Formats: sequence, structure tokens, C-alpha cells
Amino acid sequence: MFRYGLVAFIVSSSIAVPASGWAYEIKPKAPETAFSAKLQPDIVGLSSNTEGSKASPLFEAYLKDLPGVKPETAQQKFGGTNVTYVTAMKFTLGATSSHPGESMLAVFSSPASANRAYYISRVLGFSADKQPSKTEMIERITAKYGQPTAIGDSRMYYFYKAGKLMSVKQKYTPTTALEALNAPINPKVAVALNDANGRGSCVAELKRAQALEKTLDKLVTEAKAANCDGLVTVEISQGITADRVSKAEFTLIDFKQIISAAKIDADAFAAEKNEALNKTPLGNAPKL
Repeated sequence: MFRYGLVAFIVSSSIAVPASGWAYEIKPKAPETAFSAKLQPDIVGLSSNTEGSKASPLFEAYLKDLPGVKPETAQQKFGGTNVTYVTAMKFTLGATSSHPGESMLAVFSSPASANRAYYISRVLGFSADKQPSKTEMIERITAKYGQPTAIGDSRMYYFYKAGKLMSVKQKYTPTTALEALNAPINPKVAVALNDANGRGSCVAELKRAQALEKTLDKLVTEAKAANCDGLVTVEISQGITADRVSKAEFTLIDFKQIISAAKIDADAFAAEKNEALNKTPLGNAPKL
């Protein structure tokens, strides 16, 4: 369960226009990111460059094939102002007799850090009579994201650092990729993903981040500990037979953006609070 304090998800087909508040000017500052214009992985069009205020059309475009399913929007006000912004969007389709169920979630920073997505996940289910083969899934994932950094533990891992896709010198063919997917991650690969200063492998940081509440303050510690700037992973679950796929879970995390946005947002919230205090009318001393 993803929690956002007291902010509730509201079913909607469009983003609410921010309400006007007291005259506090938010000056957006783009956070640093793990990705570049030429290397910008996405999950059905959603990337860490996507702004919360512009995410609705992307959700709706995807949901056109799922009649009756609407995106849900979580919003909150910026500090003590009446300026409202999108903190998260999601949809959830429970399993039915005709559909195995699926879901998607995107979480965004505040307007101070350009309201950018820093955590995106998608769970895609396949009904028993339409389960693709693992080989087909590997081919499609590779066609979209390129050759993975590593494969193992039923996951394909793409780790990014210094604007590039990290390499641990693993080359995969369709056959060896399938073999690696069905086996534990190679211990030598896991060690190679650590750095000399003891920063943790992004394999471990991914799993920790998936288990945490998806707010910046909860994720920033893991982001700082990760030996990569960002990642995309796809976890492939076994289907009705060992060579088939029942579910695929996609995850995109921009660790570098989490660290940068957390600082920008904290500074902006502190500045807004300080300005609000300075604008608070002061009383006169009583007549004695």
C-alpha cells in the first residue's frame, strides 16, 4: 500500500487547475537526473522528465484500451499556500474473469523541483490463454531498453550512471539471456555492481526502495546509498508453464533526481514557511 499522509487519491480524468493562494512565488528549479535527452527510458510514455501536471493524458491514452478504468490523482498544497499540485497518479484494475489485472503508479516532486516523476511502476498481467513466452518478453524488453546491465533472479536490470548505461561486461544471446533469467544473479556481477567505497549494489537498493513508502524523504537514504544514478528493471513471473509469463513488473527509479529534488523541495518549503512567518501581522502592545 502506498501512503501519502492525509492526501487521498481522487478519481479523475483531468488534472485540477492549481488554486490561487497568497502571493508566494514558486520558482521552479529543474532537479539533476540520471538520464539525458538521448537516454530517457520510459514506461508506456512516462519518464522521470514527466511533470505531474502533464501526466494525465499519458495515463488516459493507455487506459483507452481498458474501458471504465480511470486514473486516480493524489494532490496536496505547497506548504502553507493554496497552490495545489499533483504528488502521484495511479490506476488499479483488479483481476476479473476476462482480465488478470494490472496497475501503474507515478510519484512526483513538488513544483519547486519542477514536479517531476522520480518513481514509476507498472504491473502487467497476462491471462492464462494469452501468456507470452519468456523468450518473447526478453526480445521485447531488449528492443525497447537495449542490452541489459545484468539478468538474474527473474529480472532484467538496467542501471545508469554518469549519463550512461552501466556495464559489467555481460553479453547475452537469446539463449543465454533465458538461462540467466531462470537462475540466481551471477555473484561476480553482484560484486561488480558495488563500488570501492562500499556503496551498495543497485540490486539491493531497488528491493529496499520497492518496500518503502514512495515519498522523497523515505527514498532519499536509499538513493544516496545506491551505486548508480538510476535504474529500470523488469521482473518476469513464471506462467502456466516454466517457459511462459504470467506477470511482468516494470520499475523506473531516478535516484539522482530523488536526491536533488529532496534538497530543492526542502529548501523551498523552508523558504515559504519563513516568508509566511514574516508576513504574519503582529499585534500592538496593550495599553497598560
